[in-house]
Parts: sequence; C-alpha cells; structure tokens
Amino acid sequence: MNIIVCIKQVPNTEEIKIDTETNTLMREGVSSIINPYDLHSIEAALQIREKMGGTVIAITMGPPQAEDALRAAISMGVDDVRLISDRAFAGADTLSTSYTLCKAIEKLRYDIIFCGKQAIDGDTAQVGPEVAEFLNIPHIAYVKKIDNITTESIKVHRLLDDGYDVVESSLPVLLTVVRELNLPRLPSLKGKMTAKKAVVVKMDLNAIGAEEKDVGLKGSPTKVKDIFSIKAKTDRRMLQGNIEEQVDILVQELFSQ
Repeated sequence: MNIIVCIKQVPNTEEIKIDTETNTLMREGVSSIINPYDLHSIEAALQIREKMGGTVIAITMGPPQAEDALRAAISMGVDDVRLISDRAFAGADTLSTSYTLCKAIEKLRYDIIFCGKQAIDGDTAQVGPEVAEFLNIPHIAYVKKIDNITTESIKVHRLLDDGYDVVESSLPVLLTVVRELNLPRLPSLKGKMTAKKAVVVKMDLNAIGAEEKDVGLKGSPTKVKDIFSIKAKTDRRMLQGNIEEQVDILVQELFSQ
C-alpha cells in the first residue's frame, strides 16, 4: 500500500502577527508547527501501513524552512519525504497550491492520499478536494473513522453536523480527515535520530514538470484584499437577580441592540 500524506508547516496561531501594509502573516520570529489536522493524517497513514504494509511519504509545498515539518513527520515514523519548493510557488492561492501538489504527486506511486481537513492559517478546506480533482480521483472529506480497507477499496465514516455517512470508495482515493479520527503518536527517540540524519528530497518547478504560468501568483485567480485580527469583546456584564429577572434583563438588552 503506497500512501502519501500532504502536510503543511503553519505558524503557531498563538503568536500570529499581521503586516497591515502587505496583508500577509508575519512569519519571521514566529515558531512553526505541523498543521494539527495533518498530524491525524500522518497517524492514519502509519496505522494503515502497520496493518497492510507499504510505504508512507509525506510531502509539503513551502519555503526551505518547511523541511523542519518533514523531519518532524519522519520522527513520527514516515518512510520518506518530499519538499516542493521554488520561488515560483510564492504567493500561491488554494488553486495554484493544489495544482503544484498534484504535479508532484503524479511523480509518485499512491493508493491513498491523506490531507488534514484544513490548515489553521487559512481555514479554507479547499486544497485536499482540489488536489483530487486535478488528479481525477475520488475524494471523501471529513473522515472520522476508517471502517474497512482492502487493496481495492476503503469504507469510512464521514462526519456530519448531525451524525455521519458511511461511504465506500475504490482506490486510489484522497481523504481529508478530522481530529476525531485518531490520537497522533509522539515521536520516538529512534525516530528523532532518524529524522536528524534523513535526506530531504527537494523538488522544484522543473522537477515536478509544472508550468510556471499555473503556479504561485501567476496561477492564482484570487488575491487577498484585506486581512485582520478578530478582537475579543470586553463589554461583558453579569446579570443579577433570580432567573425570571435575569431573563427580563437579557430580553431588554437583546432588543435594545
């Protein structure tokens, strides 16, 4: 079983700052982590490998420092990694990112592709499904449980607001996963030593065979016009009195807005 996990290095959300002049996140001096949802993707891939054999390859598109995220994936047990990095990829929106990942994945063998349901620095939840569309393979979003898997098919539970769907698909397939799927393992000492010595294979624009007009800003039909931090409201008050009195006060407050 050949499994690919798409991961992303994201800034620690507790330390995010915004450059108001360029409408971009300020990443310098901010610690980076593997996107939390992607940790569940890695764990799902490793569990399938333990059950059925095969290899797990983690890939990411990003700047050179994204290599740290790939080494963290190796420390968890991933077999191999690919860093998709080129200045031409800078400024990519979800469509351009998905195209770039697709071109890299086409160079690899795969039966299953895992993605986190979304990245915490963008929250679009678009890249996984878009990659599947570029590859022309089926995809299932919001996977909360893997019910059964064979070399030809997979059956999963897809999370809904009011329950779940049971969905079966042929392979190859792309799955985006939610946190309910599993509990990611911690890196082992042996894994950390392996990660430290591992060779991270880098793939640039030419290596993946992509067209420059379709990547980065050139391939992005959307542009960020504004970005801002959400400020927490501080005008809170405690309602006094018994339940009936508190309800009356609350109704008056709501209708006076």
